[in-house]
Amino acid sequence: MNRNSLGILLSVLIGVTLIAFFFFGNEKEVDFSTEIKPILNKHCITCHGGVKQSGGFSILFEEEAFALNESGLPAIVSGSPNSSELIKRLTHSDPELRMPYERTPLSEEEIDLLKTWIKQGAKWGKHWAYEPVKKPEIPEPVQAAGIGPNSSPLKTSPIDHFVSEKLEEHGMSFSPEEQPLRLLRRVALDLTGLPPSDRLVAEFSAGKITYELAVEQLLASDSYGEKWATWWLDLARYADTKGYERDVSRTMWPFRDYVIRSFNADKPFDEFTIEQLAGDLLPNPTQDQLTATAFHRNTMNNDEGGTEDEEFRVAALLDRVSTTYEVWQSTTMACVQCHSHTYDPIRHEEFYQSAAFFNNTRDEDTHDEEPRLRFYEEEQQGQIASVIDWVKENEGEKAAKTRADFLKFYEPKYAAHIATQFDNAELIDTKWLGLRSGGSAVYKNIDTQGADQLLMSYRTGLDGTKMTIRKDNAAGEILAAFVMNKTQGDIVREIPFKVLNGSTDLYIEANNPKAEPQQNTSTIVWLAFVPSIKGREKPGFALAQSNWEELLKFRGTKLPILIENPPYMARKTNVFERGNWMVLGEEVTPKTPEEFGAWQSEWPTNRLGFSYWLTSPENPLTARTLVNRVWDQLFGRGIVSTIEDMGSQSEPPTHPELLDYLAWKTSHDYQWSMKSLIREIVLSDTYRQSSVITPEAFQKDPNNQWYARGPRFRLSAEQIRDQALTAAGLLSHKMYGPSVKPPQPEGIWQTVYNGESWTESEGEDKYRRGIYTFLKRTSPYPSFITFDAASREVCLSKRLVTNTPLQALATLNDPVYLEAAKKLGESSWNKSAGNPAKAIALTYERLVFYPISEGKKKTLLELYASAKMEFTNDTIALREFYAGAKPEVAAMGVVANAMMNLDEFLTKP
Repeated sequence: MNRNSLGILLSVLIGVTLIAFFFFGNEKEVDFSTEIKPILNKHCITCHGGVKQSGGFSILFEEEAFALNESGLPAIVSGSPNSSELIKRLTHSDPELRMPYERTPLSEEEIDLLKTWIKQGAKWGKHWAYEPVKKPEIPEPVQAAGIGPNSSPLKTSPIDHFVSEKLEEHGMSFSPEEQPLRLLRRVALDLTGLPPSDRLVAEFSAGKITYELAVEQLLASDSYGEKWATWWLDLARYADTKGYERDVSRTMWPFRDYVIRSFNADKPFDEFTIEQLAGDLLPNPTQDQLTATAFHRNTMNNDEGGTEDEEFRVAALLDRVSTTYEVWQSTTMACVQCHSHTYDPIRHEEFYQSAAFFNNTRDEDTHDEEPRLRFYEEEQQGQIASVIDWVKENEGEKAAKTRADFLKFYEPKYAAHIATQFDNAELIDTKWLGLRSGGSAVYKNIDTQGADQLLMSYRTGLDGTKMTIRKDNAAGEILAAFVMNKTQGDIVREIPFKVLNGSTDLYIEANNPKAEPQQNTSTIVWLAFVPSIKGREKPGFALAQSNWEELLKFRGTKLPILIENPPYMARKTNVFERGNWMVLGEEVTPKTPEEFGAWQSEWPTNRLGFSYWLTSPENPLTARTLVNRVWDQLFGRGIVSTIEDMGSQSEPPTHPELLDYLAWKTSHDYQWSMKSLIREIVLSDTYRQSSVITPEAFQKDPNNQWYARGPRFRLSAEQIRDQALTAAGLLSHKMYGPSVKPPQPEGIWQTVYNGESWTESEGEDKYRRGIYTFLKRTSPYPSFITFDAASREVCLSKRLVTNTPLQALATLNDPVYLEAAKKLGESSWNKSAGNPAKAIALTYERLVFYPISEGKKKTLLELYASAKMEFTNDTIALREFYAGAKPEVAAMGVVANAMMNLDEFLTKP
């Protein structure tokens, strides 16, 4: 080739390159997660997803999307839109062949985007929420608005930068700062669930403390833990009853107290997570760490006669899997129980691989809800120490730990309901073993762990029942023989037992000629194999043995908790075909979904390893979920508005950079400190804006998703009640302990089978915070349900906020609100020296923290005069409303009641 020809060729190549660059070089790369996935989910996935794969084509998983379909052709050919069956079908002229079938065709813009994506290589990608949280670029400082004379100079916040960027995009700007006392009320309600105290208001108003210092005081308040625990208890489906038809009471309040203490101590959220999911698996777990595992014992328990215990144990297991993913991953996992996820890349078998982490716990839906953690009194702690020290000295550390664990939670043991091969015997109410005289039953595959004694929990109303336990069958070797006599309720008895190694069947029979033909000789609750205490011949043995026997009679507080099965009791986990627990598919082992963060080989394959996975930096969802939920609590909507779901069908984040900034900051810089996260948010200009809205701003942003104004929304059910009691000076600040039963209307509790009733609490217990109110799942506290509180059968990520006439009826007539109004009215009357106008002004300002308008004052004065006239003329009405009060004081109670129904009192400013 000569020089001229070479020059011509180079010119042509350069020209082609320039043309290609002109047409393609500046082309922006299409992002699968934000641009392509939404199109596929909107138009295609209902027919080509996890359940339905028309034509053998699915777009749920990458390998399925690029595989050959039933036609033998690939739907997507990377780099060639014209060769891709997907594009051909989307643009086909024949309506029988054009997709989506019998639905509105895709727009030209959507088809062009898909073509460009395929032309660029059809790069598959993860949904944005499944991408790891990366360290954000710290934005440039922005001009702070400032919050007035009571505040120190603001440090500019990255939060405000991210928010202001979006506001500018939408032609909006920040609102002015909120009025100081209204802002103080807002942040007090958000941080403590209560209005600010008189002392805090006085110091703030006098300029003695800044807004920042007020925030610190509120974060340090014990009320902080009570407020935020209420939020967490919705997620934990905490209640004081078991649920289902009988819905009998249970002891769960120690878990509630653990949550309050954890929030007040600012326990790091990763530690808080690990303790609740796997506190029992930590080395030498504390009482608090064991208490934490009650998170997953809040599942409902069905002890109705005739129910299948394994069915409801499995129901609790499935609930634990779904709840865990909703609470920590904002992932709707429940549908994967029956089939692969329709929208998110989660396979059917992955649900059961996750279930395998939770399937090996000791609980079995038994009537007594064992295992239960024992809360011993101080005197009993000394007895425990005596026993454990003796065993440690005479048997060693391992034996001492085993016995100490048994005293804590009475495990491992075998529940009576696992008995089989009944002969003249039964499961009493499907719960306990009952043997008639001459009756027998078999316990299969029992590992006695070489113990020389049996512990048996039972009760009986007969004397002289001879019990015999044999190996394998009726002709087997006698392993134990003893006599049962009448008991006072359930007892735990030590019975000598022949030492065995390995598993065996236990044949148990009863004989008592005094028993009637159909009479059970006893009710057996459980069996356990715990060796007798060694060192009988030594001084001090008698005291150790006596203390052990006394401890076995424990009758104090017992909390259902999670305890892992020992290896010889381990369960297998199988896939349930179509979610049916009776149709077992392949066996699976513990494993987390592939789409989420990577598993580290050093983690144990149990609940502890699972909790490490949830809180690891590689997990993309836990920090985002926490931040989004805290933001929702403070602003009334999340950065991702679908609080329960960050999957591919969720709403996209309004401020993705802000979400990831806070997620990274919380998990790395703040070391999972929730107080630090909350502090940063409430100190931002975004939070401190006025909530007053202009018509123009409402037109542009009716839902306040761009945050051009402060958060304003109705208070929660508990806050409304607590605020009313606080304003009246009635609220008790007593913390912790069993749940209380404040006044509620007659006839609400009409319980079946159990005879329980609502016995109204006395003294200050009537006025405790809402978090301590007894919660019966089938009949929750009426005024709380009226204001959208949860009944807590299942996890609830976000309460709906409704406005109904019933709410006004509750606050106008409920005895709690009436008493609060009367006390507040009387207090204001006395402070005003009998001046109704001044009393009204004082009441209003106490309730909403800013002066009353002349128009409202005039209306309320008219109400006062009308009520006073009625009470003056009708002494019966006066006595019924406020016995012993003067007409003018009672009239002020009516006015206070009306003010407690004002929107500004029931709404966060």
